[in-house]
This record gives sequence, structure tokens and C-alpha cells, in this order.
Amino acid sequence: MSAAPSSLRPLSLLWLGGVGLRLAILAVPPVLALIISDLNLSGTDVGILNAIPVSLFALIAVPGSLLIARVGAVNALVVGLFVAAAGSALRGFAFDGATLFAATALMAAGVAVMQPALPPLVRQWVPHRIGFATAVYTNGLLCGEIFPVVLAAVVVPLLGGGWRGSLEVWSVVSALSALVIFVARPRGDGAAVHRRKWMPDWRDPLLWKVGLVTSANNQLYFCTNAFLPGLLLQTGHTDLIRPALSALNAGQLPGSFLLLIAASRLERRKWPLILSGVLGIAGVVGVATITNLWGIMCAAALIGFTCAIGLTLVLTLPALLVAPDDVPRMSAGVFTIGYGIAMLISIVSGVVWDATGNAAFAFLPIALALIPMILIPLRTDLRSQRS
Repeated sequence: MSAAPSSLRPLSLLWLGGVGLRLAILAVPPVLALIISDLNLSGTDVGILNAIPVSLFALIAVPGSLLIARVGAVNALVVGLFVAAAGSALRGFAFDGATLFAATALMAAGVAVMQPALPPLVRQWVPHRIGFATAVYTNGLLCGEIFPVVLAAVVVPLLGGGWRGSLEVWSVVSALSALVIFVARPRGDGAAVHRRKWMPDWRDPLLWKVGLVTSANNQLYFCTNAFLPGLLLQTGHTDLIRPALSALNAGQLPGSFLLLIAASRLERRKWPLILSGVLGIAGVVGVATITNLWGIMCAAALIGFTCAIGLTLVLTLPALLVAPDDVPRMSAGVFTIGYGIAMLISIVSGVVWDATGNAAFAFLPIALALIPMILIPLRTDLRSQRS
């Protein structure tokens, strides 16, 4: 589907904002084995490292909604990008697990502010093409996940084979993205909306339904990225780490491009979400049990594909199901629930790994946590929009 000329600039900025949502975070998995060895991290440490961004996404989402209400969505997006870049740069100076965790928390806080800003910007900048605009910024998000993984084969050797310089490079890219969005934003954008409601309605059943489905998709992606390198390291297949992570992240692109074409036809349907949950479980079983190159790449790519479909569809829901003024706080509540539960799954998976001594068992909680993605859409009305 082609974009109208008047929509090209906002769509381009939405795509760039999507890139910034994941660029700094996904700079870690390609060099995680180096970080584990250098800083002597345990399985539980890896689980905590993975849980920090996810937990901050949950804890800062509501304050992010308040910031949007005070300074506007685009200003919140720019501030979040700069904070994320600063935290990402500081990770390169970590000398133990604690300092790595602290810098990661700062980076994640910036991303957490950005996330609830994008759905209202979709509604504000491209109000008549919500599904397509969401697919565009989700495509940017997926590219932000893929670039550090795929380009690690070039970036890391150029920087002497270490992990610190690689993290610094991607922090610079995030800062430049913030500058571009600030300078090129549509004229008249960014005004504060002081009386907008910002606190999510925690008694709203729809909020919890969307949040639980979001948590299933979130934990599948983040936990697989976190525990797959450790599993392959434990089984002596370190040569498969980069191909597997590349397949996991590159596997999202077909799903993303499919949604760019068919978003308007799939955005309110139940069966794509249900199918994503089923295929996600199949992919988890595959990565936990397969140790040959093509098998694990196929399983990882399947997870990536289903995550891309699920992510795009759940991100459209706040803008489609509630009134425009309620989109920021609904999005904040969804992110709080979605990432809060994903954080718990990450920690549980790390503890299960340490308790059993087998990294493959870390994937059992990940598979079980996908069940809400299958069951909840069956009993949820995705056709109606509240006024």
C-alpha cells in the first residue's frame, strides 16, 4: 500500500521512532556471550538483565502517559530517545553486573517513555490509516531489532572484537534519530494537553484483556532473545548463536511486510492472534530441543514471524478500541500489564534454568505464558470502539 505524499513525512518519522524503540536494547544479544564471560554472569543474572528493560517498560509506562499529557507525545518521544541513548552509552563502561544493570535501567526508562507516545502519534498524524501507520512504526521497531544482530558480524570485528564499543555505536545512532524527529516533526505538533486524562482505568476488563495478550507476545520475543544464547553456550553450539538470533529477528520481517499489505484486513480479527500463540508454542519447543543449524534457524524464524504479527496487531488495539483522548492512558496500561508479566516470566525462566541446571527448561515458562494469547481473543469483542 502506498503512502500519500502528505503522509510520507509523518510515516517516516513514525518508522524512525519505531527503530529507536528497540535499537539499544537489541544491541546486547549478539554480544551477550562476551558479556557473560567478561562479567561472569550467572543464569539468574541473565534473567535479571533481560527483566530490567521489561520491568521498566511496565513501571514507567504510566509516568510516560503523564509526560505525554504535559508536554505532548512527540516531545516525550524525543526525550525518551535521548535518555535511552545515554543509558546505552553508559553500559559500555560497566565493570560488573551491578553497573551493567544500572545503566540498562536508565536506557530502559527512556524507551519506556517512548512506547506510549507512538500510538497517540499514529492517531494524531495519520488518523485515517491507523492500521497501516501502526504497521509502519512496528516495521521500524523490527528493523531496530534486526540491525544490531545482523550487522554485529561487521561492527564487532571493526571495533576489535569487544562488546563495549558495539553498544556505544548504537547509542550514537539513537541520539541522531532523536535529533531528526525533533527537527522534522510536523509543524504545530508537540503542544501540551494539560487536561487530558493520563491514569489508566485499572478496573477496565478490556485493558486487562489486551494487556494479557500483549504480555504473551512480549515475553516470547524478549525471553527467547535472552535465553537462546545461554542455551547454545551451554550445549557447546556457540557457532549457532549468531545465525539463530539473526533468524529470530530477520524472521519478523516477512510478518511485518505482510501486515503492511494486509493490516486493514487483519486488524480486528481474532484468528491471527490465536494462530500466533499456537505457532509461538511450536517455535519455543523447536528452539529448546533442536541443535542443528537449519532446524534451530527455522524454529527461531517461526518465533520471529509470529511475534511480528502479534505485536503489530496488539499495538493497533488501543487506537482502534477506545476514544482518541483515551489512547495514551490505555496504551500505558497495556504496556504496564504486558511488560510487567513478561518481566516475571523472564525471572521465573532464569530461576528454572539455575534450579535444573539445564537452560532448555528456561523455555517451559515461556511456552506456558503463550496460552492467554490463544484463549483471550476467543472471548473478546475486537469489532467495537468505545466513545
